[in-house]
Amino acid sequence: MFKSKLIKLGIAAFFISTSAFSQTIHSRTSEISIERLERYDHFIEQSIQKGAIPGAVVMVLKNGEVVHQKAFGSSDIDSKKPMVEDQIFFIQSMTKPIVTTAFMMLYEEGYFQLNDPVEKYLPWFKDLKIAIDPSKGIAGGTKPAQNKVTIANLLSHTAGFSHGIAAGKLEEEIRTAIYGSPQENIESRVRTLVNQPLIGEPGEQWYYSASPDVLSLLIEKFSGMTTAEFLQERIFDPLDMKDTGYNLTDDQKSRMVQVHTKDENGKLIKVERQTPTEGNKVFGGTHGLFSTAEDYSKFTTMLLNGGESHGIQFLSPKTIEIMTIDQANGLYNSPGHGFGFGFAVLEDLADAKALGSVGQYFWSGAYCTFFFVDPKENLISIFMTQMANYDNYWGEKMRQFVYQAIE
Repeated sequence: MFKSKLIKLGIAAFFISTSAFSQTIHSRTSEISIERLERYDHFIEQSIQKGAIPGAVVMVLKNGEVVHQKAFGSSDIDSKKPMVEDQIFFIQSMTKPIVTTAFMMLYEEGYFQLNDPVEKYLPWFKDLKIAIDPSKGIAGGTKPAQNKVTIANLLSHTAGFSHGIAAGKLEEEIRTAIYGSPQENIESRVRTLVNQPLIGEPGEQWYYSASPDVLSLLIEKFSGMTTAEFLQERIFDPLDMKDTGYNLTDDQKSRMVQVHTKDENGKLIKVERQTPTEGNKVFGGTHGLFSTAEDYSKFTTMLLNGGESHGIQFLSPKTIEIMTIDQANGLYNSPGHGFGFGFAVLEDLADAKALGSVGQYFWSGAYCTFFFVDPKENLISIFMTQMANYDNYWGEKMRQFVYQAIE
């Protein structure tokens, strides 16, 4: 299916049509080596043989054209069901960029300003408390927050909230409060979050958090729709993202990749409790969406194309510009990177010690799904598997093998 030759890709072809996804190789101008991309294939195949992952789906797009799309291994280690290109994955935190994009569409419609305090729209955000000693949890006491949480804080993970997924006493208490029992809807989840102490003063640290859940609640408040309805009407349907949503149909369930992990001996196994694919009512901004590599490529291509696709301007290029520059005031704790609104951003190649381009933006999901968008190279890459033990190694290897193929 993939020939070992140098492919020249078109600078002009920025727009992806539906038919483009059925093609694998296109010949135009900026050069990428399909032969060198075979190193990426070989790496994934070796990883599967070693039992590191059950399988994967990868996509690489250059100048709006699909140059590499392939499925590897199996979607279920027990049944050995072959992985296919339209396999559906639980994308976890790759939900965040989509919900952030939806939220910024409402920004463009004038519903709020970025420096607005959240309490302007959700009055129960007043009088937030900060944990005095997070290592002791709630028992360590609290103090009043001096700064107000702003919309920009939510977007850049500088609000002081937690995600409840890191180590520590307070994190454990927050995790139990938010996820320990079923929530009725996104508002109940956010109210539970706000009732927990902040990790730190709003605006004074970057801390990976559940802030995008607040964005989801605000989407519902501003639009009068559920977030699921808003995403479907404003993003998924116009972009023809047919396999993306918070719940799956029976046909889609048959294409769902099973989540895997390692047992105490390092053997690859399926996790006992798989992700619920129906009946989900909490339409979160932090996680919750199912999708395919192809669907996600349609979303990222729209961003790379300056917010336009299928003749629709989803976002202004100027809005995407402020989303993909550092908005965390240098607080993001990854060398060479900043954090914008919904995305991490590559700022310094020397500090990052990685292949890429300044201005590249990216994110990932807890079950080892990864993507990046590189405006300088007109390049998109997506890697999806389903491993419960998150490891950024897979994202690093994706970038390494894709960028080494550019000539």
